[in-house]
Amino acid sequence: MRTLICGSVAFDSIMVFADRFKNHILPDQIHILNVAFLVPEMRKEFGGCAGNIAYSLKLLGGDPVVMATVGQDHKPYTERMEALGLDTTHVRVINDAYTAQAFITTDLDDNQITAFHPGAMSFSDENSVLDAKGISLGIVSPDGKSGMIKHANEFHQSGVPFIFDPGQGLPMFDQAELVHFIGIADFLTVNDYEAKLLQEKVGKSIDEIAKQVKALIVTRGGEGSVIFTKGEEISIPAVSAAEILDPTGCGDSYRSGLLYGIQHDWDWKLTGQLASLVGSIKIASRGPQNHLFDKVEIESKFKEEFGTTIKLN
Repeated sequence: MRTLICGSVAFDSIMVFADRFKNHILPDQIHILNVAFLVPEMRKEFGGCAGNIAYSLKLLGGDPVVMATVGQDHKPYTERMEALGLDTTHVRVINDAYTAQAFITTDLDDNQITAFHPGAMSFSDENSVLDAKGISLGIVSPDGKSGMIKHANEFHQSGVPFIFDPGQGLPMFDQAELVHFIGIADFLTVNDYEAKLLQEKVGKSIDEIAKQVKALIVTRGGEGSVIFTKGEEISIPAVSAAEILDPTGCGDSYRSGLLYGIQHDWDWKLTGQLASLVGSIKIASRGPQNHLFDKVEIESKFKEEFGTTIKLN
């Protein structure tokens, strides 16, 4: 059962400023802001929503197919995906662009200054869902705007159920576009902030939105998540993490659990619990794709956390 993961593939450069931004920015001089921060600590990570979701879904034993656009500097990333056994048939190279990149500087108060270059991601509409064969489930995660619209329409046209996961891309869309997405998606997932923004933009309550999809999943960080389906609200508790090191990519790991559960016809309680567990494993590792687990570990931790025995295929 192949799952098509449409979204971004990106390089993340993460730097730590060993001080506080507020000590170096004069509030009354921000109209002529010219600052430089010394960042002795830096690391480069493989990121992007499609890459992150596919990574964790593969660890769960799923069969993810990545659909994304990358640039002339793609080789380290695509070679890594292939080494991990990820299907990159639909990763298109845009030779006159760079792969999407985020440059993130964090200070001692966990404030962040981020610069994001979309690069090849802007050409995501050059990929077509209709070119991918044998797909039984999909997700449209943050990507170039035109690509997200195209891929959602193609999933709907082909009759393949899919999750609409607007994420940080939600502000790109106007009311009519979001209403259209909700009308054709089978499932919708947002975090609590995005849920509030979505309600404002479409002029509907969370209950009204939930009635238009098979399930609406709202994640709430350390407070767990809620799944709205068939008039029910299923509360999923957060799983305590071994350590809280880095939340980057936790939402993507959670979504891999959703995809696994939907693909295997699990009920929504089990699906949400699996998603919560995978997210908690990720947060104990730095970077969005450095956590590791196997099926035996997941089954054992699931039993320990929820008192239920599961079997991963």
